[in-house]
Amino acid sequence: MADVTERMLALLSTLQTGRPFSGEELASRLAVSPRTVRRDVERLRGYGYPVETQPGPGGFYRLVAGRTMPPLVLDDDEAIAVLLGLATLAAVRSDEDGSLDDAATRAYGKLDQFLPARLRPRAAALRAGLETGQQRSPGVNAEVVAALAEAIGDRENVSFDYVDRHGAASRRRVEPHRQVHLHLRWYLLGWDLDRGDWRVFRIDRVGDLVRTGVRHDARRLPADTALSYLRQGMNADRRRVRLAVRAGPREVADALKYQDAEIEGVGDRETRVDLWLDSWEWLVLNLAFLDADFTIVESADFRASCAAFAHRLLAAASDPQ
Repeated sequence: MADVTERMLALLSTLQTGRPFSGEELASRLAVSPRTVRRDVERLRGYGYPVETQPGPGGFYRLVAGRTMPPLVLDDDEAIAVLLGLATLAAVRSDEDGSLDDAATRAYGKLDQFLPARLRPRAAALRAGLETGQQRSPGVNAEVVAALAEAIGDRENVSFDYVDRHGAASRRRVEPHRQVHLHLRWYLLGWDLDRGDWRVFRIDRVGDLVRTGVRHDARRLPADTALSYLRQGMNADRRRVRLAVRAGPREVADALKYQDAEIEGVGDRETRVDLWLDSWEWLVLNLAFLDADFTIVESADFRASCAAFAHRLLAAASDPQ
């Protein structure tokens, strides 16, 4: 990179990921020599950015937290993404102090001071011209989410008060492993020490969280991902349906935007859909609005229900004469 300013921004953007980079890796990314990387790192330090260096074999450069941090170095797309992310999170209203949406609202109004001057007009314009539809959701305390994240990273057991969906209160001792966000709800997947099994907890029902200082070994998750395990539990009493829809994935996603569906494009203008049903009627209504041909790949009982409904429609549409 011939332009020093562009190169410095690229270097800082890379280091702000927080992970260590070897000098050779940075030199390759920036298309410069290792000597130039060393000079640029010294420039960053001169600007106030705390860059840690580990010399010798296995050495690295890493940006670490310091007493003061200069403005964030974001390119235009990153700045827009941050603002939109905060706006989206702030739109999920819970009206509880200390909640994530409350924190996002405050951060949304403060971001300007952390941006370089050239991006502040664009950020202000985006904020002034953006509206988001509010959605009600149980409040999740930002401190609880952060504490759980730290406990997961440190493999540290936690204890907390918990109120289940039936209103029963208990004190739980848990090895926390993953936090999951799905359908405007936050969940914790953990190993319940008293029950000797995996459990999923709604984080908005967690109170008086305590990090115990007791460490645990890593456990193999009970599914490929915490999200898939959560979905398995949610869908335990539902019927699985698979469809082949003669429409693009974007059109199908629009029609099923409020459903927990796995949507994948296959071939030219065909989409495979996997979802789980409480009842088949709402799915037929959504597919009717999609106005596209489809095939019911499975299950047989869903095909039978649709066939019976089709006969009723045909009878209703027949000429009364």
